[in-house]
Amino acid sequence: MSDSKFLRGTMILSLATFMSKFLGMIYIFPFAAMVGQQGLALYQYGYTPYTILLSLATLGVPMAVSKFVSKYNALGDYRTGQRLFRSGIIFMTLTGFAAFLVLFFAAPIISDWVISNPDDIQGNERGDVVFTIRMVSVALILIPAMSVIRGYFQGFRSMGPTAVSQVIEQVVRIIFILSVAYAVLYIWNGDLGTAIGFATFGAFIGGLGALVVLAVYWKKRKGFIQKQVENSVETEPIPLTKMYKELISYALPLSFVGLAIPLFQLVDMFTFNNALIASGGFSQGEAETAYGAFAGSSHKLILIPVAIATAMSVTLIPTITESFTNKNTKLLQQQITQTYQVILFLSIPAAAGLSVLSYPTFAVLFGFEDMEVGGYILRYYAPVAVLFSLFSVTGAVLQGINRQRYAVVSLVAGLIIKVISAYPLIYIGGPAGASFSTLLGFGVAVIFNMWAIGKFTDFEYKNVGKHFLFISLFTVIMSAAVLLVKEGAVTMFPLQSWGNAFLVELFSVVTGAGLYFILSVKSGLAGKVLGDRFTILKK
Repeated sequence: MSDSKFLRGTMILSLATFMSKFLGMIYIFPFAAMVGQQGLALYQYGYTPYTILLSLATLGVPMAVSKFVSKYNALGDYRTGQRLFRSGIIFMTLTGFAAFLVLFFAAPIISDWVISNPDDIQGNERGDVVFTIRMVSVALILIPAMSVIRGYFQGFRSMGPTAVSQVIEQVVRIIFILSVAYAVLYIWNGDLGTAIGFATFGAFIGGLGALVVLAVYWKKRKGFIQKQVENSVETEPIPLTKMYKELISYALPLSFVGLAIPLFQLVDMFTFNNALIASGGFSQGEAETAYGAFAGSSHKLILIPVAIATAMSVTLIPTITESFTNKNTKLLQQQITQTYQVILFLSIPAAAGLSVLSYPTFAVLFGFEDMEVGGYILRYYAPVAVLFSLFSVTGAVLQGINRQRYAVVSLVAGLIIKVISAYPLIYIGGPAGASFSTLLGFGVAVIFNMWAIGKFTDFEYKNVGKHFLFISLFTVIMSAAVLLVKEGAVTMFPLQSWGNAFLVELFSVVTGAGLYFILSVKSGLAGKVLGDRFTILKK
C-alpha cells in the first residue's frame, strides 16, 4: 500500500473514531429525556465498571496488534503475524469471558456499594443495579476478540475495517438503546430498571453489528492475506510467550492511560451517593439524581469540547514522534508549542462558556425537571474539560517521545489524590465536591506530564505562557459579556419554558463565540494558533 493510501486510511480512521465518540456523546440527550437523571445514574452503575473491565480485558490490543503485525510484515514475515492473530482471538475470547464472569458475579457486591440506603423508595433498587450490570457484562464475551481482528487489519495498513465497524457499532448500539428504552417505558409500560437494563444490552448488540462488518471485510480480503502468508520469508518460529511479552510491552502503557477518565468515574461511583447521604442533606433518590446529572449529563457535555480540542491537536503527534526521532529540536519545540496552544485556545473558552451558561444549557438539553441540581453541577464540572484535554494530549506527546511510563506515573499520582479527596470534598461541598476532587487529581497528573515533557525535550513554556495569558484575558472578557447578555435575556425570557431557555442560550452563545472570535483574530492570536489549518486567519 502506498504512503498516500495509508495516510488517507489513517485520516479516515481518525474521522471515524471522532464520529463514533461524538455519536456516543449526543445520544444522551434523547435518552435522558426518556429515563431522567436517576435513570442515567442507573445506566452509569452498569457502564462504568464495564468500561474498566473492557479496557483491562483488551489492554489496548488494536494498536498493539497493529504495531506488532506491521513490524513483522515489514520484515516479510507474514506468518508470525498470522500466528498472533489466531492465538490472539482465542486468548482475547478467554480474557473477555473471564471479565464477563467477574462482572456478572460481582454485580451484587457493586450494588451494595452504590445503594447505601435501599429502603428509600425514591431511589433505584439493588435488584435493578444487579440486572443492569449483568446485562452489560455480556458484551465482554464479544468485544475483546474483535479488537484483535481490527488490529490485524491495521497491521496490513488497512484502516477501513476498523473505521467502518466502529461507526456501525455505535450506530447500532444507539438505535437499540433508544428503541428499547422507548418500547419498555412507553409501549409496554415497563419500569425504569427494566428499560435501563435492556438499554445497556445495546453494547452487545452493537458489537454484533461490528462483527458482521468485520466478517464481510475478512471474506473480501482473506485471499490476499493468505497469499502474503504463503509467500512469507522463512524464519524460526517465535515462541508465543515471547510474542505476547512484546505485545504487552506495546499495549500496557496505552491501555492504562486510556483508563484515566473511567478510573476517576469509578471512584465517584463508589463515593458520590454515600458521601451525600452521610452528610445528611440528601436522600438516596436525591443523591442518585445528582449523580446522574454529574456522571451522565454533565460529563457527556464537557466531553464535547474535549473531543474537538483533542481531535485538532493529536494530528501533530505523529510529526512530534518523527521530529524527536530525527533529533530536530527546533521543530519539536514548535510542534509541542502548537499542540498546547490549540488545546488551550479551544478548551478554555468552551469550558468557561459551559460554566457561565450551565443552567440554560442544562434546561435546553435535559429539560427543567432537574435543572437546578444539573445546572449547579455543570457550573463547577465544566472547567474539568480543560484538564481532560491537556492530560490526553500531554500523554500522547509522552508517547511520541517514548516516555509512556511517565504518563502512567502521573495517572497513578492523580488517582491517589482523587481517592483521598473524593469522599471528604463531596461530604463537605456537596455534589460540586466531586468536581473539585477531579480537578485536583487531573491537575496533579497534568503538571507532572508537563514537567516530564519539559525535562526530556528541553521544552520552554515561555511562549505557551504568553499565549495562555491572552487566551485567559479574552476568555474573561467573553465570559463577562456572556454573563451580561444572559442576565438581560433571562429578564425578558424567564427560564420557565424550553423556548425561552433556547433563546437565552442562543443570544449568549452568539455573543460569546462572536466576541472571542473577533478578539482572537484582531489580536493575531487565532492566526498564530490555527494558521496552518485556517490560512485566512493569518491575513
